[in-house]
Amino acid sequence: MGAIWMFFQDQILGMQWLNTWIGNLLMALGVDTGSRWGGSIRFFLYDVLKISVLLCFLIFLISYIQSYFPPERSKKIMGRFRGIWANCMAAVLGTVTPFCSCSSIPLFIGFTSAGLPLGVTFSFLISSPMVDLGSLVLLVSIFGGKVAIAYVLVGLLVAVVGGSLIEKLHMENQVEEFIRSASGVDIESPTLTRRERLLFAKEQVVSTFQKVFPYILVGVGIGAVIHNWIPESWIETVLGSDNPFGVILATLLGIPMYADIFGTIPVAEALLFKGAQLGTVLAFMMAVTTLSLPSMIMLRKAVKPKLLGLFVTICTVGITLVGYLFNAFQFLFI
Repeated sequence: MGAIWMFFQDQILGMQWLNTWIGNLLMALGVDTGSRWGGSIRFFLYDVLKISVLLCFLIFLISYIQSYFPPERSKKIMGRFRGIWANCMAAVLGTVTPFCSCSSIPLFIGFTSAGLPLGVTFSFLISSPMVDLGSLVLLVSIFGGKVAIAYVLVGLLVAVVGGSLIEKLHMENQVEEFIRSASGVDIESPTLTRRERLLFAKEQVVSTFQKVFPYILVGVGIGAVIHNWIPESWIETVLGSDNPFGVILATLLGIPMYADIFGTIPVAEALLFKGAQLGTVLAFMMAVTTLSLPSMIMLRKAVKPKLLGLFVTICTVGITLVGYLFNAFQFLFI
């Protein structure tokens, strides 16, 4: 059974056959894949093709599932739960929504306008960009099943705890007035046929891939540079076990950046290969996907500075704690 899982992880999800094929092709063209330039080209082609294929498949699958959970239905589902269970449900529903923080904010605004508890909508807002079904599959293909599952579970935990804390502080008055006074439109979503759902999923593949692909190119490009040009000793010094502030540094470096999980993973892969600690790498990924500067600018339109600051603080502290926790127990995953 273990051999079957390893084959699935390496050859189906990880597409190691593609890496071998690209290496053979480059050597046939006279490119030395053992050199820095040749290794960078191989890394770039392999990761771009692998992530693009997986991304298109995952967008199609997740969009098909998402067609059963339009905003109106999601609002009704979350409205049936109370207390911590409402936060849990919001975090879980966040896994089948769009792929980056900026595209999650309009849904957050809609849920808040519809009268859902503020803490519940924040659990959704944290979970949606940080954890999704696509990231689970892609993480399995690169880091393995144990790391992928652990990442998703702690991401959901951060979302539930963060939303619960915001709920306990009763900061509804920190939501902008136009959001609080908006009346949610309570309409039934039309029942889609299978053909309409397939067409919706296809359209989502095209539109989402067009938005995400530039970030994949940038992320893989940065990963190729780290993988083949930056000395391992540098990464170990800054983000390795000898630097107790590595997690904090990685989290703070991730906040100003903007990428989704698919553009961030190649950078994380290269950092881990070069000696960065697992928790430090995962903290970097979470910070980039959850606290990117553009998404914070958008969120500021909906909430006041005090609530925005609290959201950033809770997420930053939670992500940092997760990073140190993973570093402490890295031996269980690697």
